Amino acid sequence: MEALTLTTPALLFSAISLIMLAYTNRFLAYAAVIRNLHDIYLERKEDSLIKQIKNLKLRLNLTRWMQILGIASLLLCVLTMFLIYVHQQNIAIYVFGLALILLILSLGVLIKEIQISSLALQHHISDIEEHLREGK
Repeated sequence: MEALTLTTPALLFSAISLIMLAYTNRFLAYAAVIRNLHDIYLERKEDSLIKQIKNLKLRLNLTRWMQILGIASLLLCVLTMFLIYVHQQNIAIYVFGLALILLILSLGVLIKEIQISSLALQHHISDIEEHLREGK
């Protein structure tokens, strides 16, 4: 096995930072949609709005877990660098491995969240297509 150097965990910094930016943008978008749906629901209490809010709640929770796992991965990368700096190479290898596993889990949750988001959009598209068929 090749020795772990300071540059190895540092390589993940830019990748994790970009991923966290994307996660944060998703979170903010969901928050805005939820606030909007909340206002609409207060005006007219439709069941379809409740379903949409529940779906968004699930997606928001998944996004929160994506963020937590990504931040934990970044934190462990920093810890890995510190361990390398203080000459704890063996511990650093295991900590970096755990950081990679957390990043993999974060990306796995992202895949699940994307599947749920796509399904929700497909429902909206099918509703539009149904209205178009009825209009003909």
